[in-house]
Amino acid sequence: MRFQRTAALVVALLLYVALGPWVVLAAAGALAVPRVRDWLRPTWRVVAGWAAGVLVVAGLVLLIPDGWLPIPPGPGALVTPRYLGRPAAAHPIRLDVPQHPGLSRNGTSSMHDDAWASDTYPWSGPLGESPDVDTAWFGLQECATLAFDSHGRLVGLCGDRRGPTLEVIDQDSMHPLATKRLPDRPDGHGTPPWEDLCGAAYFYLDDGDRAVVGTTDRHVLVVSTDDAEGNADLTTRASHDLSGEIPEDDCLVALVPDWQGRIWWATRGGRVGTVDTSGRVRSVDLGEQVANSMAVDRTGVYVVTTEAVHKLRVDAAGGPAEVWRSTYDRGSGRKSGQLSQGSGTTPTILPGNLVATTDNADPRMHVEFRDTRSGRLVCSQEVFGDDESATENSLVSVGTGVIVENNHGYNSPLSTILGRTTDAGLARVDVHDGTCSVRWTSDLAAPTSVPKVSLANGLLYAYTKPHSWWGANAWYVTALDVRTGRRVFAVRTGLGTLFNNHYSAITIAPDGSLYVATLAGLVRVRDRGVGD
Repeated sequence: MRFQRTAALVVALLLYVALGPWVVLAAAGALAVPRVRDWLRPTWRVVAGWAAGVLVVAGLVLLIPDGWLPIPPGPGALVTPRYLGRPAAAHPIRLDVPQHPGLSRNGTSSMHDDAWASDTYPWSGPLGESPDVDTAWFGLQECATLAFDSHGRLVGLCGDRRGPTLEVIDQDSMHPLATKRLPDRPDGHGTPPWEDLCGAAYFYLDDGDRAVVGTTDRHVLVVSTDDAEGNADLTTRASHDLSGEIPEDDCLVALVPDWQGRIWWATRGGRVGTVDTSGRVRSVDLGEQVANSMAVDRTGVYVVTTEAVHKLRVDAAGGPAEVWRSTYDRGSGRKSGQLSQGSGTTPTILPGNLVATTDNADPRMHVEFRDTRSGRLVCSQEVFGDDESATENSLVSVGTGVIVENNHGYNSPLSTILGRTTDAGLARVDVHDGTCSVRWTSDLAAPTSVPKVSLANGLLYAYTKPHSWWGANAWYVTALDVRTGRRVFAVRTGLGTLFNNHYSAITIAPDGSLYVATLAGLVRVRDRGVGD
């Protein structure tokens, strides 16, 4: 009798793993029958045994270091495909992004990859050739921004409920090699942890393998990522105190260097400032909220606030000064899927003296292109459906235009549980002779991915989640042809909420491995044979 009950429980568990949450409803229905309930009622010894087993497993999980265990999978393995499509052939596209002298090489320096925030890589990502998927469990911690040092190691700005940490992570094993806890987040600044950008979203890697990061106590730290022998090590080399320029109720959000070696910084409350090479701090108050990163070219720094796009540069006195300000339609309120009432994009600089952002207009948002010299609106193109359009992720450059992702419908990780997903949409908007047009639209749902383009193979990589009537939460790295928007292939990375990327970026290593940070760690997708 005891073994029959155990066998029944094991079968139910296997069905749950294979088929998903409907098995729980079926089991609940069966337990409503008194005879079944009486038959399954366990003895106190069985309950004690299960409880002891759970405690032992939990203890082992707590003792084992981060990155040594895979992310625990959720249910639905048999009702969601592991792979869709077929391997891709490389069709490169041309985009010349200047190498910033103060950043690590293009593709390795920051969430948005380079000074122009192009979200592109000069090397190839996976082509879908028998891809391998590996995961590393970091507990409830997400590394929203990843970069690569000159030794090929990942450098991540990670965060948990307490606050941010800097990590140096081995690319092959995905084990942390060095960790530096940064100042904790003080009560979330009144913002839920999953929406708080203060000191935990953006950093950049400079040309000397140093991570430049803003902290919640209003400092800018310059942290080396290796020691004299090249081993992973996180040591603060400089600390710039900005508390004289930033009030206690404000916080640092974004940092970029300019071509002359200054560190530019922006706060949530709209203060933008510089730290020059001597350590002197200056600032200007834009008076408008900032919720995204910045882009920079040789002529200035571009900031999008919740009301306008700004270009700034240093004036004759050495302080930051506004060159131009161009307003946009910020809509009637904060939309589903966004962290503020306003544009959700970091400015993206394009060839031909253009900078691209989105607005927050009702009923549809627009992709907008401006002249970098004057701020003049060159053209504007609406995208996606009425009352179903919003983005909280950067545009992706394809040279002659940009790709925009729809995040409407995402309010928290709960928005994608039980098979649900967000409003669908990826679109390419091109600009030619001062006119914008939609080149293609995809109906794939990418709840919050920061998508990326490989210039070497012509593929757009997005982190997608289809709707499932089975209630399964399957997450995919999906590759689309940037010329047509056609899905080329998709590989399942995992099942369950722990595989939710929650606004983190897709990151592609120089060897072609693709990384996605999730709520619980790291996922890696690479073609078979890469890294061997």
